[in-house]
Amino acid sequence: MIRTATEKLTRRMRFRRRLPADLGHHSIWVSPSAGLRFLFGRMKDADPILFNLVREFVHKDNVVWDVGANVGLFAFSSAYLCGSSGLVVALEPDAWLVQLLRQSSLTQPASCAPVHIIPAAVAQSVDLRTFQIAARSRATNSLQGYGSTQTGGVAEQQTVVSLSLDWLSEKYPLPDVLKIDVEGAELEVLRGAEALFEKRRPLLLCEISGQASPEVTRLLVSKGYRLYDGEIAKGERKELSSATWTTIALPV
Repeated sequence: MIRTATEKLTRRMRFRRRLPADLGHHSIWVSPSAGLRFLFGRMKDADPILFNLVREFVHKDNVVWDVGANVGLFAFSSAYLCGSSGLVVALEPDAWLVQLLRQSSLTQPASCAPVHIIPAAVAQSVDLRTFQIAARSRATNSLQGYGSTQTGGVAEQQTVVSLSLDWLSEKYPLPDVLKIDVEGAELEVLRGAEALFEKRRPLLLCEISGQASPEVTRLLVSKGYRLYDGEIAKGERKELSSATWTTIALPV
């Protein structure tokens, strides 16, 4: 009851928080509607696994695509590490979160990579889709037909444009790092990347639901990837036979 009441009372709040010191310490705009951790916790604790993956895999001059950017933890941390000669493309269909991303982009210094914010979902094809805004955390928003039990129901539905990664690959430099967090739609996103994988196999960081794991595993292995668990420390990782919730996919 207390959690539900807090979520409702703070849903429209927004405020600045600073990224961890080694990821630039620049301020970005966040909201409890994207997770109560932004209300009560320190930023370094907001998503420690995600921050560690940025530290390990994003480097100077990289091109980074962030599919499902949310408030931009990955996007703006990457922009700092890429530097001014890099590029970050952040895709987010939720108009509320897009406003926060655009506000945050205005505060980034010139020493960081530019962050191009695209207000669209990513799917298998270019289309119009129904996007579901979660009643609880907007981090669990999803395309219709996907999503998890953590949404607390659907607060509203929006019609959004969907793009494919193949379409995007014709408009932007190809990614060195591709991060995907799409609440169950990851297989559809990857199926829309056939041409991209033929041109380049980026390092892939992807949240993968249990139901999608077998098909995602087959697809990535067929494209020449080896899979590892992103929640395990670097020196202790072993190759996986099946994709897990936080999957690191490294091209062979």
